[in-house]
Amino acid sequence: MKLTVLIDNNTLTDRYFIGEPGISFFIESEGIKLLFDTGYSDAFIQNASKMNLDLLDINYIVLSHGHLDHSWGLEPLSRRYMEAEIEGQINKIPKLIGHPLIFEAKSIAGTPIGMNLSQEFLEDIFTLKLSKDPIWLTEKLVFLGEIPRKFKFEAQDPIGVRKSSNLEVEDYLLDDSALAFISADGLVIITGCSHSGICNIIEYAKEITKVNEVSEIIGGFHLLDPEAKKMEETKDYLAKLDLTALYPCHCTDLKSKFELAKIVEIKEVGVGLHLEFN
Repeated sequence: MKLTVLIDNNTLTDRYFIGEPGISFFIESEGIKLLFDTGYSDAFIQNASKMNLDLLDINYIVLSHGHLDHSWGLEPLSRRYMEAEIEGQINKIPKLIGHPLIFEAKSIAGTPIGMNLSQEFLEDIFTLKLSKDPIWLTEKLVFLGEIPRKFKFEAQDPIGVRKSSNLEVEDYLLDDSALAFISADGLVIITGCSHSGICNIIEYAKEITKVNEVSEIIGGFHLLDPEAKKMEETKDYLAKLDLTALYPCHCTDLKSKFELAKIVEIKEVGVGLHLEFN
């Protein structure tokens, strides 16, 4: 599997790309190409162009969850596909994969933070596959679907509210998901924000893949000034995995990276980073 960072909060030094608060990864595995999240704007499209990556030649668009910094890039991507279809440039229509709740309106104190496109609109551009259950994209790469909340130190606090059947309910981000890749050295976990809890994600990935070894993890861990107990429990869990490396980015603050570095080697992440896993 090959993974290229199209969007992160940071860019790598001396790599002249655009960064923004969000995530977008370009992934190639076993003959398929996919986008994992689309960031907040068209910055990922500009970066992909500079990297000579063709976003009209992808099989899947996978959304980790329905927040604006992971999904609003779908609007310019939709326009890119519509314009390309008019010009006869479309070779394939990608399948958009996510949890069924990604389209429910989300807000914090009245400010919208959810998707800015409707399910009906996107169905006219892409093929949609919404599922709580895992979806195997290749023999080695799986979308995990809804993550069970096993650990009591994670995913305990709501982030704003979501509208469900016209009622506002506290949003525990049940739509938050991730990818898992079975490499020769163990699982590679790819996350967006880990609202469902990074440890919960790992445990479920192990259950779904039947692989207990975890090699590397890349993505946002939603460790933003976490409580001491949550940080210590997370470190204790990760320390037992004997990871090769950790690539925390996006919604993982500097203090949390320092703490994680006490138990595993931390690698830098930024737009332009390219990783390969056997």
